Amino acid sequence: MNCVELSDVTKNFGSTTAVANLSLAVPVGSVYGFIGPNGSGKTTTLRMITNILSPDRGTIRVFGEALRGSRSNRLGYLPEERGLYRRMKVRPFLRFYGELKAGRRVDADVERWIERLQLSEHADKRIEALSKGTSQRVQFLAAVVAEPELVILDEPFSGLDPIHAELLRKVILDLRHSGKTVILSTHDMRVAETMCDFIFMIFRGCKVLDGTLADIKNRYGADTLRFRTGSGEASRLAGLKGVESVRDLGRVQELRLTPGADPQEILRQALAIDTVHSFEIAQPSLHDIFVGIAGASPRGDVQDA
Repeated sequence: MNCVELSDVTKNFGSTTAVANLSLAVPVGSVYGFIGPNGSGKTTTLRMITNILSPDRGTIRVFGEALRGSRSNRLGYLPEERGLYRRMKVRPFLRFYGELKAGRRVDADVERWIERLQLSEHADKRIEALSKGTSQRVQFLAAVVAEPELVILDEPFSGLDPIHAELLRKVILDLRHSGKTVILSTHDMRVAETMCDFIFMIFRGCKVLDGTLADIKNRYGADTLRFRTGSGEASRLAGLKGVESVRDLGRVQELRLTPGADPQEILRQALAIDTVHSFEIAQPSLHDIFVGIAGASPRGDVQDA
């Protein structure tokens, strides 16, 4: 069962196509990761899911139907840009925002979340007096205080120190364990690898990856070898037939193979010219896959529309 479904969605801003013919499905109860370079269309897609923006073509269904307005208490949204009422104090702001979203009193919910996110000492301060990281936790709390079934988080770890980033990570996973669906946009590939059940990558407005991490790595993992040789000289391996490029990692050399190259044949060639202490067919990290896709066709680094 899917919480969110996009079918052939396109969004233009003048002559620029921000999202092109995008289809994807977000399963209920999952953490679904959005990755992609700046300007790729991530934030535009999130804003269309929340109904802040409307697609020019295609359909978007949330909870099985078109979303009417962004006020729905079934959906919570943490935007990348911050939108807090800076002169309000934290506790009244959270009560106001929670009641606006939920249509009910949320005093007990606010107190529970304030304690959980370690905001008790800041609850009676004006938002303008808070640090960036503390403001981030307040805005996250505002997104979840109405107990939405779908939580959309655009760069939720921005500005957080390691301790509070770990706290937020646990809270997000607890949301998933309680049956909530989380869409998580991040530039941190480690976060995407460790937290997300599914990963979607958008590049230049088009979907280029969509699936589990294992599926994605299996798709890209057959053409990378790692060697540790006696000489440790990457240049000796660069001339092997079937090797597209060699990356020197220090004690280990990473070889990218040409399409169709046989790893065992590469090993036989390497043994003929050097001592091989270790050899493995390696799966690339999500970081390497991301760079391989986005780095292949560089363009200006602009912000999402």
